[in-house]
Amino acid sequence: DVQRRAVQGVVAPKNLKEMEGLIRSRAAEVLDSLPLDKPFNWVPAVSKELTGRMLATLLDFPYEERHKLVDWSDRLSGAASATGGEFTDEGVMFDDAADMARAFSRLWRDKEARRAAGEEPGFDLISMLQGNDDTKDLINRPMEFIGNLALLIVGGNDTTRNSMSGGVLALNQFPEEFAKLKAKPDLIPNMVSEIIRWQTPLANMRRVATQDVELRGQTIKKGDRVLMWYASGNRDERKFENPDQLIIDRKDARN
Repeated sequence: DVQRRAVQGVVAPKNLKEMEGLIRSRAAEVLDSLPLDKPFNWVPAVSKELTGRMLATLLDFPYEERHKLVDWSDRLSGAASATGGEFTDEGVMFDDAADMARAFSRLWRDKEARRAAGEEPGFDLISMLQGNDDTKDLINRPMEFIGNLALLIVGGNDTTRNSMSGGVLALNQFPEEFAKLKAKPDLIPNMVSEIIRWQTPLANMRRVATQDVELRGQTIKKGDRVLMWYASGNRDERKFENPDQLIIDRKDARN
């Protein structure tokens, strides 16, 4: 919770509004580079590339090395092997973790030196961690340092990339919704929530019960491990009408 509070300002509405121009320009660059007269693979050409660009921006990571962020995320999370890519053995995974730790240690120390020299801190995730009393010495706690960076990178990569890919797939499968979107572009904010519901970019997450509780006739004891299946909840017919249907103006899409 402490680390989350330190960086949550980066996605505050005010900051996102200030970044809107940059986000739009980077999205336009990626889309303008696509071929018009032949098929292409949307995932690496758009979803992966645009995600890498924005991760580099949010972390103030060297822009020309942005591909490393997505590669590290894929290998550390096992995404590559899960989607039919090259299997990552433990040795390679540990090497990647070490490479990531070295790269972000250099970035952290460089920012510290620039701040000590009087430079104003940026509004990026690393600067926010350095500017928070609870996380300013995070680099001196190596396991927390690398663990938090891995969570930021993997979380930002998987959810963003999968949502973009799933969104294109959904609008292709439901052309009437695509037509609705083109007629009413003001539906975009609600459409984003509906795509996240329909696609569910993060399938599940594990938690540990902090107290005994009964849920729908099942007893969960304190200390039990619980797997929260977002993929199931987002298609729960008790909550959503026609849950398998993409409906971009769905009233309860955000949940």
